[in-house]
Amino acid sequence: MNTQNLRSLTTAQIEFVQSVLQRSPMLAVFDCDGTLWSGDAGEGFFSWEMRRGMVSQNTVRWARARYADYRRGQVSEDDMCGEMVTINRGLRESDVVRAAIEYFENNIAKNIFPEMRALIHELRQADCEIWAVSSTNNWVIEAAMRHFEIDPSRVLAACVEIENGIVTDKLIRVPSGEGKPKAIREVIQRTPDAAFGNSRWDAAMLEMVKHPFVVNPNPDLAATAQKNGWPVYMPVKNDAVPASAPQ
Repeated sequence: MNTQNLRSLTTAQIEFVQSVLQRSPMLAVFDCDGTLWSGDAGEGFFSWEMRRGMVSQNTVRWARARYADYRRGQVSEDDMCGEMVTINRGLRESDVVRAAIEYFENNIAKNIFPEMRALIHELRQADCEIWAVSSTNNWVIEAAMRHFEIDPSRVLAACVEIENGIVTDKLIRVPSGEGKPKAIREVIQRTPDAAFGNSRWDAAMLEMVKHPFVVNPNPDLAATAQKNGWPVYMPVKNDAVPASAPQ
């Protein structure tokens, strides 16, 4: 373990990192929003790009109404996560990529949990294969992984087909809930040794591994963790303002 890399962490943070490393995982999968950082980068980018005028006003009106229905439980998690990607249909992917990088750097990067960044660094040093599995769009998650030195080829996120550099509305996958184990089996084709998540949409992924770690849990996952005896870790959140819901 690189003590210099952990020097800025508290004793509790170091103990958490060590608790993972002592299990010697060789394949680990991480949820992202709420697990690697505070705030929801998927919803935040969705709102941000509408405020920036990246999509038409007709699309904005539809998307805001759709999101309101989602908040009322009238639209499923999978559908909403998919539509947060497909609203970009017709845009050049290169423009969306640049926007995602700008959004993450200016709004979310400061919210990264330092112990999670240190943990991933230590796991990589130990030759553990790391994957990010998220229902947020792949552009934002790939931008985020620059902070963790994880290659875009090891991102399983909500994504669509790209035709001649243009975003389409043809969904490839939306890794949420049962969709996370499905994506892992289809793409990685091995069962991870360890998984990290913060919400009920990560429960199925946590159930499939030998070493589940519940990080910064929502109340629903906290209850599941207590029932199943899964270890729970609460990061110390900074004072940064989390991503806002669409307005």
